[in-house]
Amino acid sequence: MLTAKILFDLSQYNHRLLFPQNKAVWTALYDLKGYLADLTYPTELFTGINHGVMLQEHLVLYNQRLIAGSDCSISFGDTLKGGLIVEKDRKILDGASVIMAGAILIGDKISIGKGTLVEGGATLKSPIVLGDCTEVRQGAYVRGNCLIGDRCVVGHTTEVKHSIFFDDAKAGHFAYLGDSILGNNTNLGAGTKCANLRFIPGNVQITYEKRLIDTGLRKFGAILGDHAQTGCNSVTSPGSIIGKHAVLMPNTTASSGYHPEKRRVR
Repeated sequence: MLTAKILFDLSQYNHRLLFPQNKAVWTALYDLKGYLADLTYPTELFTGINHGVMLQEHLVLYNQRLIAGSDCSISFGDTLKGGLIVEKDRKILDGASVIMAGAILIGDKISIGKGTLVEGGATLKSPIVLGDCTEVRQGAYVRGNCLIGDRCVVGHTTEVKHSIFFDDAKAGHFAYLGDSILGNNTNLGAGTKCANLRFIPGNVQITYEKRLIDTGLRKFGAILGDHAQTGCNSVTSPGSIIGKHAVLMPNTTASSGYHPEKRRVR
């Protein structure tokens, strides 16, 4: 059975309950929506927000309250390295996060970790969990039912829906991820597209150990194991599973099924 243990180091992952040891790795996608629905969100934070409309000023999230950005001094350093620094009344607000003017929030089931930056022009549609020191860049569209870890990047004009990012996963530029999972320290090259729907009716099927397996999922994008990478303008077919430290070469389409660790997929 192709379990999460084959693809990911779960020892430090905050949401490892999504990945039972005795089940196929893609079952986390069955359970993601329910898992997020059961979490507790600081919904009272966003009751005063005009949902679906661009924010008119920066907002600072600190100690479970929102502060007007105009009351603070903000230094936009390297977010992933803890370089987002917010000061108020000459005091550093340790762990403060920033939602920039021009961002759009839709729904109040949004959890944002410490030291995280949401840039102007990004759209967040709940439910969403963003970890610590994570960056959602200008033009990104996070479409809901997304679980994003620590020190992650959802990049410029990148669209993500119903997906999981382990810690340090990065989709920096012009990517699409639907119904997908990115492991620890994965990186998508610019223009990577993770297709999640077959042209023909029926569930996504994958080949593993010479067997054809019905995943039970009508929509299933890609799963990348820890430290896997994709080159620029690459595409994954529905049900592509790329092993640890494997590389999908630029301008290449990965077939559905399991591509073993350290493999160069051409």
